[in-house]
Order: sequence, then C-alpha cells, then structure tokens
Amino acid sequence: MSSSCAFIGLGVMGYPMAGHLQQGGFTTKVYNRTTAKAQKWAQTYHGEFAETPAAAAEGAEFVMLCVGNDDDVRSVVYGDNGVLATMKQGSVLIDHTTASAELAKELAQACHERGVGFLDAPVSGGQQGAENGVLTAMIGGDKEAFDRVNQALTCYAKTREYMGPAGHGQLAKMVNQICIAGVVQGLSEGLQLARKVGLDPDTLINAISQGAAGSWQMKNRYKTMWEQHYEHGFAVDWMRKDLKIALSEAERQGLSMPLTALVDQFYAEVQKMGGSRWDTSSLLARLEK
Repeated sequence: MSSSCAFIGLGVMGYPMAGHLQQGGFTTKVYNRTTAKAQKWAQTYHGEFAETPAAAAEGAEFVMLCVGNDDDVRSVVYGDNGVLATMKQGSVLIDHTTASAELAKELAQACHERGVGFLDAPVSGGQQGAENGVLTAMIGGDKEAFDRVNQALTCYAKTREYMGPAGHGQLAKMVNQICIAGVVQGLSEGLQLARKVGLDPDTLINAISQGAAGSWQMKNRYKTMWEQHYEHGFAVDWMRKDLKIALSEAERQGLSMPLTALVDQFYAEVQKMGGSRWDTSSLLARLEK
C-alpha cells in the first residue's frame, strides 16, 4: 500500500488507531498538542511526527482527526496551522471525534470548497476496541470518499457502516450513546438489588446474559462493577460531553428524552463524587455511596 496518512490527536483512542494505520502499511505522520507523546508514538511505531496539524497533513491522501470536541476540531482544521491549509485536492478528511452533526455539515462545506472529501466517522468500542483494532465506525459524508478510505479504516475499525450524508455518522453515534446510558443505569440498579439480596454475580450473569437482558455492558462490565473497580474504560467526562450533544440535537428536533436527561444528571453526581475519569459503569457507585 502506498497511501500516506496523517493522524491528528493521540489520546487513548488516537494513539493506538494511528499505530494500527502505520502497522497496516499506511505511511503515517502524526500530530499531538503534547509533542512528547507524538515523539514517543514515532519511536514506538517507526513513523513520523509533525509540529503542526498542517505539517502533518501536507501531501497526505487521508487525514484522520480524533480530538476532544467541536472547538478542538476547529482548532486543528482551520487557520494557517490547520490541516485544510495544506491538504491537497482529492484528499479526504476523516473526523473520528464524537462531535455535533452541525459541525460535520460545516466541515463538509469547508472541505468541498477546497476540493477535499469529508467524512464524519465517530467510533464506538472504547480504549480496548482501539487498542485491539476492532472499533465500530459510523460514517457520514461523501460516499465516494468512504469507498476510497474504507481499506485504511479496516486497520482499526472492524465494522464500518456508511450512514448517509454529512452529519449522519454523528447522529448515529448520538443514538449509540443514548442506548448505552439507559442500559448502564438498568444494569446498575439490577446489580444493586443482586448484592442486597445475596445473589452470586457470576451465576446470575451466566443465567441472564444469555437471554433478552443480555448486553455488551453486562458481559464486559458486571465483574468490575461488582468489585467496585472503575479506573478504566470510557470516562464519565466524555460520556457527559456526548450526552450533551445528543440532548441538544433532541431539543433541536423537538424531542423529549427524559431517561437520557436523567442519566446525564446521575453522571453529574458521579463527577461530584470524584469520578470524572471513572468508567461509565460507575453509575453503580452512585447507588452504593
């Protein structure tokens, strides 16, 4: 493979994702706000790093972003040091950040004006999924661009679903987070009752996870929840950011989402308990405090 890539943002997700690209045969140059982390990545994966997003993106066929929020995305896309300053015509910008659908539409227009393809491609699967290269990507934007970049995305995304025009990837991710919030709250309440009445957690989950109650959260999080271990996984701070996006979109659409709004406030209580960086399964800690 001869395609060159740039990867902007080396957090707990971006660092291994960029690594999978490099190991998958895509020559990759990275940028991170903390240069030391970019240098470490370059040493680990025998790739290159750049001092600015623009320098990383220069000459790249595909430019991937995985940063914090809408403002973070804008800060690495626009301006003299942003990726659009140096992206060549015919290249593709892929935003893996979980951000708003409105931003995706804005970026699609900005890219179109420069002859650059755009995809909003938020991912699900957390740090573990990123490290193992088995993320799910929900993708909106140019179908032609999706077809071109699909092979590169296989390096870290086991599932890649094209959802429709720009913004539809972000909208799909909102649905994903809404569904997770409700499931985790239900699982937390169930485990609270199980502990109270003296049920054995392993026997219980073996029984109920095979039927209609089963979920990824149940199978992968019940044990750490039972052991009150939350220093891992997808942080409460990030989940609240995502739920804020989802609730704002719901308001824009004139929809009521009482369960999502309630669970968001439960997460606010977890933050006050000092659990800002705890895994989202820490809703049980709130019940047991």
